[in-house]
Amino acid sequence: MMVVVAYDVDTCEAAGRRRLRQVGHECMKFGQRVQNSVFECVVTPADRELLKQRLMTLINPQEDSLILYDLGARYSRRIHYYGVRRHIPVDQVMML
Repeated sequence: MMVVVAYDVDTCEAAGRRRLRQVGHECMKFGQRVQNSVFECVVTPADRELLKQRLMTLINPQEDSLILYDLGARYSRRIHYYGVRRHIPVDQVMML
């Protein structure tokens, strides 16, 4: 299933900047960055729950926001790209 993670972390203080880095690093374990604070993650339902729980422990709910969009297993029909793609679509083969 595809989950899109979007977040906004208050970075006015050093603690917020640290949270921002931590949230980004945690999301990178599950998917790829497609915008500064947006990740596409192809995960199992169990991994989705694990990702959510880990992110909820990192953010400050009084200052930050976190949104998870569940696009399901047939996500490729629900994504439309316009302009320059700055990432590799997760359903294509990537060679290193």
